[in-house]
Amino acid sequence: MATAISAQDVKRLREATGAGMMDCKKALAEADGDFDAALRLLRERNLAAGSKKLGRVTSEGIVYTYLHKPQPDYPPKLGVMLELNCETDFVAKTEAFERLAKDIAMHISFADPRWKAREEVPQNIVDEESEIYGKQAKDSGKPENVIEKIVAGKLEGFYKENVLLDQEWIQDRSKTIATLLEEARGTMGENVSIGSFCRIRVGENSSQ
Repeated sequence: MATAISAQDVKRLREATGAGMMDCKKALAEADGDFDAALRLLRERNLAAGSKKLGRVTSEGIVYTYLHKPQPDYPPKLGVMLELNCETDFVAKTEAFERLAKDIAMHISFADPRWKAREEVPQNIVDEESEIYGKQAKDSGKPENVIEKIVAGKLEGFYKENVLLDQEWIQDRSKTIATLLEEARGTMGENVSIGSFCRIRVGENSSQ
């Protein structure tokens, strides 16, 4: 018996990806109504509008500053400065774009990513982490043929903890920051990307 596909699910998938209504309905049907599986299907087929926009130049955007106060009557103790880019000044001026910048800046203030994308992680750090995970697995008696898989799995965990685009969004753990950006590309109709960011906490890097 075929799974019933609701119009609400089709609408949600369309808003998340920017793909056509029939493509969304077909993907949901093939995924037996599983939203995440349907989303993956659309990405694999490159039908998601966000995926198609990834290569387009993002020379516009805003610099957004988020300041966090420990108490309402206290001065800020933590701040984030974020460059969020898009293709046109028109989109950069919208409330939705500024809200996205705020959401990402707040996430950075909480999650404290060390790098934006996994390509930015220095190779010596990747090698060092891999060596540690491999030694841990070997010392615990794991067979050689599974150690490589264990190392790969732990590296994925390392990326999810330290790389902004791989981190789970603090407001919705079912999404990563990369997914959040992909959805924004679909709803805003153009490429959206994160440029630079920095996070400063009072006393965190003070010298002795």
